[in-house]
Amino acid sequence: MHKELQEFAVDVRRKFHIFPEVGFTEFITTYEIYQLLQSLSFDLYIGREILESDERYGVPTAGEIEASKERAIAYGVPEAFAEKLDGGHTGVVAVLDTGRKGPHIAMRYDIDGLPITESDEKGHVPFDKGFLSQHPKEMHACGHDGHISIGLAVAKYLDAHKDELTGKFTIIFQPAEEGLRGANSIVQKGWLDKVDYFMSGHLGINSLQAGSIAATADQLLASTKFDVTFTGKSAHAGVEPNEGKNALTAAATALLQLNAIPRHRDGTTRINVGRLSGGSGRNVIADEAVMLVETRGETTELNQYMYDEAVRIIQAAAAMHDVKASIRFMGQGLGSKCDAEWIQIVKDACEKNLDVKEIYDVLPLKASEDASYMIDHVQKNGGLATYMVFPSLLPAGHHHPNFDIDEDAVRTAVSVYIDIINYLQHK
Repeated sequence: MHKELQEFAVDVRRKFHIFPEVGFTEFITTYEIYQLLQSLSFDLYIGREILESDERYGVPTAGEIEASKERAIAYGVPEAFAEKLDGGHTGVVAVLDTGRKGPHIAMRYDIDGLPITESDEKGHVPFDKGFLSQHPKEMHACGHDGHISIGLAVAKYLDAHKDELTGKFTIIFQPAEEGLRGANSIVQKGWLDKVDYFMSGHLGINSLQAGSIAATADQLLASTKFDVTFTGKSAHAGVEPNEGKNALTAAATALLQLNAIPRHRDGTTRINVGRLSGGSGRNVIADEAVMLVETRGETTELNQYMYDEAVRIIQAAAAMHDVKASIRFMGQGLGSKCDAEWIQIVKDACEKNLDVKEIYDVLPLKASEDASYMIDHVQKNGGLATYMVFPSLLPAGHHHPNFDIDEDAVRTAVSVYIDIINYLQHK
């Protein structure tokens, strides 16, 4: 049955690759996941049932959400279904309770795409094989299409073996991982309470041959995402430049100085300004500028150091140019560590797995993940949590227009999750 489920996952991954949707606008994605789960023996939850609305971070504007909703209805999503996701309450939680004593196993698969225009060059596999993104300026450039398909294959396995299994299974198809915006709202709704074992993971990350896996990941960096708006005063750049207060110059000053924050001796730290825009014309003193910024740190404390320094510099740059700076919080992830017990669990579970060529105890993520909220919550309540890595040789890096994954990594991940589930049944 593994082979059949693996090929199902590959086919489904290509389907979801065609209609990527950014965080909290995944109307089509949520509907298609729900449709594929509906015939199985799961209790399904959507909309405000799965998300604590006020705990969502960086929610798009009402206009952006409405446009995505209308696009989904045009695609074929029933209006009544779309209404249940109104306001950007996307995602699905599927629960299978066998009614027999056993562990509560939870798994999380993220579902959102990125605001990237996918490459349409020959040699890019989705283009060559006809499953290129059909949504302008949106792309599955981080493998979340594969994560969805793995989760759905696991769900089909659980359904097929429900009479043999024990305990409870919760599968979370989470919106808005990008920007670290969705996980905490699910945690706050209670879906991770009383979980014995929690698993999540990522395709790619390390450019290694498919069939390699990591039982755990380290360097899950804490991160804060925030937008900065500098507000000044416009004036004619030739007639009375002295009357203006240049917000763009203040932002440029801040950008340069942010990159001068000393890196910390206690571990990895990062900062990035991913976008800077402002002004209205070449002969107008810019009265507004906007920066999209993120900080990262190997621990929550190191990230806080970077964030505090960033805020200090932003306010100083605003004061220097006599403008105002306002900061809008957009998302956050914690620093996390996987439980070491998972190393032996994965090795024992996958001992006879022919898809697995090599098992690493740990591989570095070197990025941020809001699954950290789930890991933290499960661990604080006595459960064991891990974040696995399923490497793939990568033609281009994550978040690149030419990003793609070796689909053998998807096949491997399906069999690994199933083997772990079966092992934990008897642990």
